[in-house]
Amino acid sequence: MTYKPEEIVETIHMTEVEHLDIRTVTMGISLRDCSTPDPKQLVSNIREKLLKTAENHVSTVEKVSSEYGIPIANKRLSVTPISIVADGHSHETFIEICKTLDSCAEQLGIDYLGGYGALVQKGMTRGDKTLINSIPEALASTQRVCSSVNVASTKAGINMDAIDVMGHVIKDLANRTEEAIGCCKLVVFANCVEDNPFIAGAFHGVTEPEVVINVGISGPGVVLSAIKKAGACDLGALSEVIKRTAFKVTRMGEMVGRKCSERLNVPFGIIDLSLAPTPAEGDSVAEILEAMGLERCGCHGTTAALMMLNDAVKKGGLMASSYVGGLSGAFIPVSEDAAMIRAVEAGAISLEKLEAMTAVCSVGLDMVAVPGDTPSETISAIIADEAAIGVVNNKTTAVRIIPVPGKMVGQSAEYGGLLGTAPIMPTSKFSSKEFIKRGGRIPAPSTGINN
Repeated sequence: MTYKPEEIVETIHMTEVEHLDIRTVTMGISLRDCSTPDPKQLVSNIREKLLKTAENHVSTVEKVSSEYGIPIANKRLSVTPISIVADGHSHETFIEICKTLDSCAEQLGIDYLGGYGALVQKGMTRGDKTLINSIPEALASTQRVCSSVNVASTKAGINMDAIDVMGHVIKDLANRTEEAIGCCKLVVFANCVEDNPFIAGAFHGVTEPEVVINVGISGPGVVLSAIKKAGACDLGALSEVIKRTAFKVTRMGEMVGRKCSERLNVPFGIIDLSLAPTPAEGDSVAEILEAMGLERCGCHGTTAALMMLNDAVKKGGLMASSYVGGLSGAFIPVSEDAAMIRAVEAGAISLEKLEAMTAVCSVGLDMVAVPGDTPSETISAIIADEAAIGVVNNKTTAVRIIPVPGKMVGQSAEYGGLLGTAPIMPTSKFSSKEFIKRGGRIPAPSTGINN
């Protein structure tokens, strides 16, 4: 792959002025061969494999970043869902595994490690139940480990028993950590993907190779700048502008990913081009939507604008690489997007409007803070609604919700860094308890029966 001088100059401008970065180079590692009935040996096997396999990950990524002048914000790991690796083991062993993952990440210089999770869309094994029940203690006692639980799929339907449990797990985790920050490391999925490099949902799928490099790119600022330069063109022309911009960004990510892959002697997996915002001004998905002509993100027309943006990003990425995967599109985390926070504070965005937007974006309700006294059944119902959108539309959706103890609507939780500021959003005052307590599994929709 060769680059013209003007392309190099353009890339430098995008990184220095428009906040373009490689958000993460994530090494996925299979831990399936670590399984053993002996708990001490299991923990030892996991530690040994992680430290050996990923020993050069951080240094290699940093060298590539330095040589090409492209910022790489995070170096991460993802592992096989631990409920699979440790199925049959005790609660205490699961906690010890989580602490081992955390200490390995610290020793390796890894920012976050994903994979402390379970796939329970159709039912729960003993190992799944043990892991899920251990999540509050595990995440409260570690710093770098992230957890994800897949509770629904278009093929299997929606596991309401698992969703009921997750409502209680989220509340418990919130109460165990300051400002409920532990909930920032936990996401509940429908139709999760096995090659997602982004935290908190990253895990190494069982169909993935032994080791793989997946790259997540983020460039809201680049797209925002391109839209502003495009001026008063119609929406069809604006879509082409976004596609061309996404193409350029993806090419840059492909180069970085392949260089890291070659030097680590690890197969290259996918490029995930996702517009993932940060609290920095100008690095916002909500600002992109407002630059399209919306007075405030959340007003009428927002869902249509977001659909166009998400589609154009995917099309541009697909033209630039044969290996586009992960989530690829636009994220709408509330606390991590400065313009989104302003929209919430102005009353332009509610949970209901966010839910509508998630039908057309990459993931779902992300980094949404709610009052600490929100009932667990309400949290479960929010998850169920989001899962329903994913299941019926055959797309990935997720919920990362933060019930902040002691906080009420109008207040906010301060996390700093990439996690930003989370304004407390109101939930419905009416109860979903009787619906959630019915349990069982909502059957798969007819769209899932396509063999």
